[in-house]
Amino acid sequence: MTAQQGSGSPGTATAGQRGRGAGRATRGGRDTYTPQTLLSVAVRVFNERGYDGTSMEHLSQAAGISKSSIYHHVSSKEELLRLAVSRAIDGLFAVLDEEGAVTGRPLERAQYVTRRTVEVLAAELPYVTLLLRVRGNTDTERWALERRREFDHRVAGLFAAAVQEGELRGDVEVRMATRLLFGMINSVVEWYRPDGVRQGGDGGSPYEEGPVGSGADIADAVVRIAFSGLRAQG
Repeated sequence: MTAQQGSGSPGTATAGQRGRGAGRATRGGRDTYTPQTLLSVAVRVFNERGYDGTSMEHLSQAAGISKSSIYHHVSSKEELLRLAVSRAIDGLFAVLDEEGAVTGRPLERAQYVTRRTVEVLAAELPYVTLLLRVRGNTDTERWALERRREFDHRVAGLFAAAVQEGELRGDVEVRMATRLLFGMINSVVEWYRPDGVRQGGDGGSPYEEGPVGSGADIADAVVRIAFSGLRAQG
């Protein structure tokens, strides 16, 4: 996870707000797209095809507008990527400035940040999914990876402070603990869907259709599971 505050990411639609046809040109031919609706479509296509596997032609077809109309809003495909991952990054870093993240005992702060990180992931699911899939092939991807590392480092600092206070167990190395925690959190993008349909494979997959709870429910579960094992005993 990671984020750059003040990066200028637009207030795009949250996960599930816009369908595949949202924002298409009207019958009269006028372009009704805004930068926000275009970004929503681009994120969906990037997640479906992969960023490297997506061309401006793919985006044009998905949006139902011409490539020249896309260039009216953005200068390149990479600009769309930057806007998208900035939205996820800004949401994550904003958590670190919230009152619950900066006041109270280290354990309380670590639990708060963990819970809010999951809630941001659920609320901004397509954008965080894209952030977690960048591979460092472009300047924007390398920047996003660096910001993710910075976020992880700051969260690890909260865990280290809780260990020093004797609130979390000290026999598990802090970097390992935070990496395991983020592994659990990041896996949520693979199966959680706001519409309640869990994603899975064939046959005996444990992921089946049915209600799975809200983002807040998942956040509470992550906190309970993670900190029941990490909390200092005695």
